[in-house]
Formats: sequence, C-alpha cells, structure tokens
Amino acid sequence: MDTSRFPSFPSDFVWGVSTASYQIEGAVNEDGRGPSTWDAFVAEPGRIHNGDTGAIACDHYHRYPEDIALMQELGVDAYRFSFSWSRIQPTGKGAVNAVGLGFYDKLVDGLLEAGITPSPTLFHWDTPLALEETGGWLNRETAERFADYAQILGEHFADRIPRWITINEPVVVTMLGYGAGIHAPGLALGFDALPAAHHLLLAHGLGVQALRSAGASNIGIANNHALTWSASESEEDRAAAGLYENITNWLFADPILTGTYPEAVAPFLPPVPDSDLAIISTPIDWYGINSYNPTLVGAPTTGDAALMDGHALDAALPFSLREIQGYPRTDFDWPVVPEAFTQLLVSFKERYGESLPPLFITENGASYSDGPDDAGRVQDQRRITYTDAHLRALKAAMDAGVDVRGYFHWSLLDNFEWAAGYSQRFGLVHVDYQTQKRTPKDSYYWYQELIRSNLS
Repeated sequence: MDTSRFPSFPSDFVWGVSTASYQIEGAVNEDGRGPSTWDAFVAEPGRIHNGDTGAIACDHYHRYPEDIALMQELGVDAYRFSFSWSRIQPTGKGAVNAVGLGFYDKLVDGLLEAGITPSPTLFHWDTPLALEETGGWLNRETAERFADYAQILGEHFADRIPRWITINEPVVVTMLGYGAGIHAPGLALGFDALPAAHHLLLAHGLGVQALRSAGASNIGIANNHALTWSASESEEDRAAAGLYENITNWLFADPILTGTYPEAVAPFLPPVPDSDLAIISTPIDWYGINSYNPTLVGAPTTGDAALMDGHALDAALPFSLREIQGYPRTDFDWPVVPEAFTQLLVSFKERYGESLPPLFITENGASYSDGPDDAGRVQDQRRITYTDAHLRALKAAMDAGVDVRGYFHWSLLDNFEWAAGYSQRFGLVHVDYQTQKRTPKDSYYWYQELIRSNLS
C-alpha cells in the first residue's frame, strides 16, 4: 500500500469517529426512555425539514452490534457517542431506568471487546423534557441535576470508560436553541439566552467534579469553534466581528481555561458569582474542539437579517453573518477553507499559552449527499478531499506547536441532522433510512487506509 499520499501523524495519535444519541439511536418510546426536548420540538409543525424526526433515525439502539463491527473494520481507536439523559433518567432526575442504562452497558462492553475506547459525551442537546418544562438551561437547577446525572454515570462506568466528555457545543444550545429558535427548545430570546450559556458551563464544571468524585478521569468538553473573519477593515465591521467572536468562541472557552468571562460579553450576562467561575474552571485533562468552517461577520446590514445555518436571525442583532466567497461549498452550503482550521488552532495556543491543555478534535467533517451507484458503491470523493485537506491543516497546526492528541471524524453514520432532518449526510457510512442498510462509502475505506498508514 502506498502510504505517501496520506498525512503523517504521531504513532500514539487517537483516530476516532463521533455520533450523538438522538441523531442515531431511535427507539424513542422503548424500554422506559422519557421524552426529550427534541422529541417535543420535532413534533411542532414546520420546525424540521420535511417533518423528519429522530423516532427511528439509524435504529442504532437495535443495530449497535453492526455499527461496532463497522468501527472495528474501520480500525478506529475510539468511538465518541453520547448518552441519552432521558433514557437513563426519564425525567432528568430521580431513579435510574435500569433498562436504559443497560443499553449503554452492552454498548460499552461491545466496544471494549472490539478494542475500541468508549469516549462518551454526557449531554449532546437532548435535555429531558421534564427539565425543559421547568426552564431548561435557563434554570440554574438544571446544572445541579446534570451533576447528579454525571455522578450516576461516573459511578457506573468509571472502571470501563477511560475518556469522558461533559457537554457538546453549549454555544449551539444557547444560540440556536434559546437565542434564535432554530433548534430545541425553539425559543428566540436573542441576548436574553445568555443565562443558558452560563448554566451549561456551570453544569460542565459540576460534571467534571462529579465524575472525578466517582473515580472517573481523563475528562474534557467538546466546544464548537470557528475562526471569525471581519467582513472588512472598517471600524464597524471589526467591532461587530470582535463581539461575535467573543460571544461564540471566547464566552465558552475563557471561563473554562482562565476562570473569567471576556470583558466584551460581561454587559450581556447576569451577575456571576466568583464561586461559579471557580467551578467552571475546574481543571480538565484535555479540551475538545469541534470545527467545520470559518465565519465572516460584519456590522448589521439594512434590511438583511443575519444568517446562521441558512436560517434568518433577528435583524436587530449588532452583527450580520456574511457569505464567504471564493471557496468550494459543501452540500450544507458551508465554505471549505482548510487553512482557517490551522489558524483557529494556532489562535488557541496564542490566546491561552501554557494554560491550554492538550487538544482533541472532537468533530470535523462535511455534508455531501452522494448515494450508492448502480453497483452499490458510494463515491464521495468530495468528502475525502475535505477530510484530507483538514487533516493536513491540522498537522500544520501541530507542526506550529499546537498539542493535538486525536481526531474524531463527524460522523460514523449518516443521521438525523437536527433542523435539517435527513437532508444532509455527514457519514462515512451511507444509511438507507427505509431499510437501515449500511453501506461504507469510499471515504470510509480512505479513512481506513489513512489509519493503517499511520500505524505502519
């Protein structure tokens, strides 16, 4: 095998794939699982493309052995999945649903038997509906309930799970769920959504403490980050881009890594006790970055609403998101700019210096809609090109001194892509949602060869 065509990484670099519970599991009404905020959200007319839901998704709840076998054949070191909180605690608090917890026992044991390190996320957006109905992440108590939930999982799995992630992308829950109303719970509060950000970060810190008290170790978070570009050098555009960058990047990284909020964001936050910041900045073992593309931001434009994921946001916001021109685009209409990935990672090293723990790339990937041809082959060369370019960009950041320990591709399977339903395909494995047939794509075999080349 010619390995020269693959980027080269250290021999101990971790190769993985990622998924999330609501996006793949299905079985939403089985074995005592309680409803989540996403179950309620998808039932609201007009919320999801084509009226899709996660009720069946990839049926991973019943087909997990097949999916483990796919990962074993792929050759990954680790699998990042997420626990469904309401499968384990149907109302988000109180007694444990033994059958729901038992599903994850089988999943974790199956992964270990296959030589794959389970690397779970405790919360990937599917808040138990009972907690959402009492305020969700706008309610400080939800952070306390999360700590209880983390304690349960830590005590049950600490002896079998060697890598943990507390929360996935609190920025998206805050901005799209509570700020813009594009994701569950569908509230459009604008800047009044920022208390949710604080409570999510507080839950992270409390979760780290709970996991550690239960004997778990090697704990991090998966935060979404995008390099922010100013639409021009004008003072107005630079100020708007700076505010946006603080709200979407540093609001979620600074408290964890420095114990402070960015000064630019302070006017939009409720009073924050120093004791909360001490909890949020509880030391972590590594920091996870999810990243897909950069963002171009300018001052508000007359008559044009800002756009996020193709949805219009409140035109009264003090910034507007512009379209990045001159680059290829994915089928989700996201620009493909690998060099921005390098710049983002280097910016973390520059901002945090010695206080920056080792990094993992906990998500990176692209949506391309290629399906099986007449011979049953899925030729998704664009995904291969995207992934190869971003891994080379990642290696360039490592060569510049950024300490990155692993890469988790998003995603193992095509799945329910939130508000976009089943219209977007991020998987290395094609899923026929009518038959649930799994078909590894050309990108799956390319990733398989990449991993093997870095072991030789």
